[in-house]
Order: sequence, then C-alpha cells, then structure tokens
Amino acid sequence: MTIKLNKKTFFLAGIVVLAAMSRLLPHPPNFTPIGGMALFGAAYFSKKYWAFLVPLIALWISDLVLNNVLYAAYFDGFSWMGIPMVYAALILIVLMGKGLLKKIKTGNLLFASVLASAIFFLVTNLGSWWMDPIYPKTAIGIIEAYVAGIPFFWNTLAGDLFYTTVLFGGFELIKKVYPTLAIQTA
Repeated sequence: MTIKLNKKTFFLAGIVVLAAMSRLLPHPPNFTPIGGMALFGAAYFSKKYWAFLVPLIALWISDLVLNNVLYAAYFDGFSWMGIPMVYAALILIVLMGKGLLKKIKTGNLLFASVLASAIFFLVTNLGSWWMDPIYPKTAIGIIEAYVAGIPFFWNTLAGDLFYTTVLFGGFELIKKVYPTLAIQTA
C-alpha cells in the first residue's frame, strides 16, 4: 500500500499537530484541543483513515511529551501511552464528526462541539469509574464518578468551542489567502 501525502493533507496534519501541542501550554483542567482536533480531522480529511490517524498520532505525541517531561515525576519510568479512555473518546468524536460535518456550517459545528464535549465527558468519566479504586463498582459508584466530573465538563465544553472555532475559522481564513488549499483533496 502506498501512502500519498498531498500539500493539503500535510498542511491539515500540521494544524492538528500544532493544536495537540497547545496541550503543553498552561491551561485550565480539561480546556484542551481534543474535541476540536477530532472534529477538524473528521471534517477535512477526505480519507477516513487520515481523519482517525492524524488526531490520534498528534494526541499520542503530545501525551509522550506531557507524561515524560512535564509529568515525569508521576510515572515510574517512561510512559508510552496516555489514558486509553481519552483515545476512545477521540475515536468516537471523529466517528460522530464524520456523520455530522458533511456540510461545514456554524450550526453543525456548534452542535458537534457540544456533542463532542458530552461524548468526552461520558467516556472519560466511565473510565474513571472503572479504573479508579475510589469509586465502588456499583450504580452509586458510577453516579459519583459522573457527579465528580461535572466541574470539568464546563472546561471541556469551553475548550471544544474555542478550539473548534480557532481550527475551523483559522483554516477558512487561510483558504482565502491560499485558494489551492480549498481545491485539493486531503
């Protein structure tokens, strides 16, 4: 199998990687580009595998830096992976985005951003309940995990709305300056 990268694909991948690297900047908890990256990939990569691979690889690279440089004191040795439920949420957001963002319109982006935040909240808090021994593995335990996650949801929503606006709006502005990016397929 030959993998062909055209200029637009390379450029879009660069945007997603830059967004992922913004996780290295100081930010409120959960105010991250994860939902925006997933939606951006879903909307602009015409090849389905790029829509999944690019955001996943960008997330993985940023996790490598975060976990082994910024948070190295919390790990026993080198950490190769981030939190599996975050990757699962990203995959589900790309799937949802592929369905909802066939037409890129403000209303679709707003709805997809809010839904991305809800998906992230539901998946990651389910993971917290499952993996964290603080929560009993009962109905009460899962309710406790979701209630504990509510304060973080608002930052997730704000981050998704912010990064979706920056990524999609920025790319639309760049296409006006470089119209060839609007023509080529990614």
